[in-house]
Amino acid sequence: MDYRRLGDSGLKVSEIGLGCNNFGMRIDQTATDAVIDAAIEHGVTFLDTADVNGGRGKSEEMIGHALKGKRQQVVLATKFAMPMGDAPDKRGGSRRYIMQAVEASLTRLQTDYIDLYQMHRPDPDTPIEETLSALDDLVTQGKVRYIGNSNYAGWQIADAEWTARTEHLNRFVSLQMQYSLVVRELEREHIPVCREFGMGVLPWSPLAAGFLTGKYTRSSPMPAGTRLTKWKDRFGRFANERGWRTIDALGVVAKEKGTTHSAVALAWLLTRPQVSSVIFGARSLEQLDDNLKAAELKLSPEDVKRLDDASAFEVGYPYDFMGGVQKRW
Repeated sequence: MDYRRLGDSGLKVSEIGLGCNNFGMRIDQTATDAVIDAAIEHGVTFLDTADVNGGRGKSEEMIGHALKGKRQQVVLATKFAMPMGDAPDKRGGSRRYIMQAVEASLTRLQTDYIDLYQMHRPDPDTPIEETLSALDDLVTQGKVRYIGNSNYAGWQIADAEWTARTEHLNRFVSLQMQYSLVVRELEREHIPVCREFGMGVLPWSPLAAGFLTGKYTRSSPMPAGTRLTKWKDRFGRFANERGWRTIDALGVVAKEKGTTHSAVALAWLLTRPQVSSVIFGARSLEQLDDNLKAAELKLSPEDVKRLDDASAFEVGYPYDFMGGVQKRW
């Protein structure tokens, strides 16, 4: 396992991170303990969750239980801002809510600090100055080490960066976004803006909800019981000529490397600019072992180009004007 700095910060994370959204939702405490123990044994130090995961707090509770005696071995990340109750004040980025949310997460995680505290989504009802000021206080108090954001638009990232600079507040060091071979839209603005401001990118859903694992082919019926079987609209966005072309390219590279579709898809993300750690979920030790193969896989420039070409998308104007941002890579 290799380790990378989270953007330009001093925080180092394993390049493969364990997403913990399955805990409390798809697997129980015993399975959670086993997955976390095995991940740590394989060198995974970055664990990522959110207060809403597992059913409003359950994932954090199960992580807290699993990390007893192991807290210092991991970089623990969680999130706030999604609804944690039906009342309007149980969500968002207000100072009042942030101070409540962090204490609740600390209690569930059974720790006195969070390594990376991320805003799960923007809050249009709260000025970014108020949110950043509250988060800055948490860093000063030692309850949070670093702060990040998730699902922000490019202009919102720039606005937050400018606010932090001018108000002398702690700044976001990371961006967590959906990113995979079939979801590359953040290459238009998000990757360049993160490079400009020294932010690390943390891709979520790197296997596109299982579409890139090799279980789906253009000539076979959909496997029963899978997530995309239930999420047919999402499957429809992937199951097009570009998506199947990408699956075909993944299969070719995987066969040449003697590995899996999943490992190649994850390894491709590790070649992208600004990516610090790729977050994947695991419901079993078998899934964990399969995905950890990406940490050992090194793609050649030819492999990367083959995957880039197969999954290419139209960046559109003005990003393709006079060469476009992709040409700067």
